[in-house]
Amino acid sequence: MGEAAGIEAHDGRRAARRDEAVRAAVEQGLLGPASPVVGLLDVTGIRESAAALRAAFDAVTAPGTPVLHAFAVKACPLVPVLRLLHEEGIGAEVASPGELALARAAGLRPEATVLDSPAKTPAELRQALALGIAVNADNPQELERLDALMLPHGPDGTGGTPTLSPLGLRVNPQVGGGSIGATSTATPTSKFGVALRDPGARAWVVQAYRDRPWLTRLHTHTGSQGIPLSLMAQGVAEAYALAEEINEAVGRRQIDTLDLGGGLPVNFASDATAPTYAQYARLLAEAVPGLFDGRYGLVTEFGRSLLAKHGTIVARVEYAKSAGGRPVAITHAGVQVATRTVYMPGSWPLRIAAYDAKGRPKEGPDVTQDVAGPACFSGDLLAERASLPLLEQGDHAAALDTGAYYFAHHYAYNSLARPGVYGFAAGADGEVAFATVREPQSVEEIVAESGGAHVTALTTIGEPGRR
Repeated sequence: MGEAAGIEAHDGRRAARRDEAVRAAVEQGLLGPASPVVGLLDVTGIRESAAALRAAFDAVTAPGTPVLHAFAVKACPLVPVLRLLHEEGIGAEVASPGELALARAAGLRPEATVLDSPAKTPAELRQALALGIAVNADNPQELERLDALMLPHGPDGTGGTPTLSPLGLRVNPQVGGGSIGATSTATPTSKFGVALRDPGARAWVVQAYRDRPWLTRLHTHTGSQGIPLSLMAQGVAEAYALAEEINEAVGRRQIDTLDLGGGLPVNFASDATAPTYAQYARLLAEAVPGLFDGRYGLVTEFGRSLLAKHGTIVARVEYAKSAGGRPVAITHAGVQVATRTVYMPGSWPLRIAAYDAKGRPKEGPDVTQDVAGPACFSGDLLAERASLPLLEQGDHAAALDTGAYYFAHHYAYNSLARPGVYGFAAGADGEVAFATVREPQSVEEIVAESGGAHVTALTTIGEPGRR
């Protein structure tokens, strides 16, 4: 079987597992009147994505080259997901104290963790250095903070903050943006990194490494969704050329690791996996000669591409109606789980699959219809003018490819509850088995996090006679 045929067969098996999981979720009571919306994660698919990523880079990298694939935790900040990826040989790229705490709770080792953020506090930097976590400084002021933490105090030139942390600097190659501005990070005015093409910036970067022998990594990030692979490769090429320039200027191989940030775009238009990790790795090998020859260790920071295809949001159709002659299915999944899609449908469209009341793929002719969410504003639509079998009351609408940046990023509009999230795989008996990843949020929890413990706080402060 050729590579293309193998990928197609793999994608077909993933779609079949999804159909079985939706049916089983209804049969086993995970999805029903009392729990009308759930998130489902395909454990087998996640394992396969991790294996495909490792294999793609192994195929082009010199034997013995240190390679860390660090999952961008922001894509799916759920502890069991991070643990699963960890067991599949994937580390963690974190961008906040919360994400670092999640990675640590999942059992991630410091040497498998990278801290990236444009707004790290001194306390965050001290914690990372104490733990031995890799840090990429975003800008000159942050580098000055690291200077202060690394500054030697003893008469023998020692005594600074002891650390095993690999330290690097993020640069913006300013190679341009893709079709989605919000996910383009190498534009001329991007907020991230040192802008290499600004006057004097490149010379400053070279000098920064001359002055800091402990600065051993170089980090770049061109973007993710909406970024063509050719532009991603161009950003990597710019970083590689800069690393070569710096090492030549300092007269030794000071930079020993290149951190290739950015995520692979995901195809949301069909079940096909495109592009693949293998395609991207081969493109990098062609576009950046020397990148994989073993002289540089490598770090990747994929997120969306590891999880998106393996997640599904399934919501019960509470009502089916018509407006202006077009059918409208009112479901329990909308802006609270698909915020980007609802507010920017042109950039973040989702496919919707129709399932009947028993969770079976719905048959019948395609009908143009809207699939709406439960929030109280007219734009709360998962899909507008979608073409699929007519959704009726009691049916289920599934938002596909939602394993990243969807149900794990709750938006509490109308105080709608966070849905339960469940992983699924074939059990010992061949039937679908589920594991709880995150419990559904209760009404009591909504009240608690909305200040329920402080109900009289504002009625007592500032009363006449009080100070």
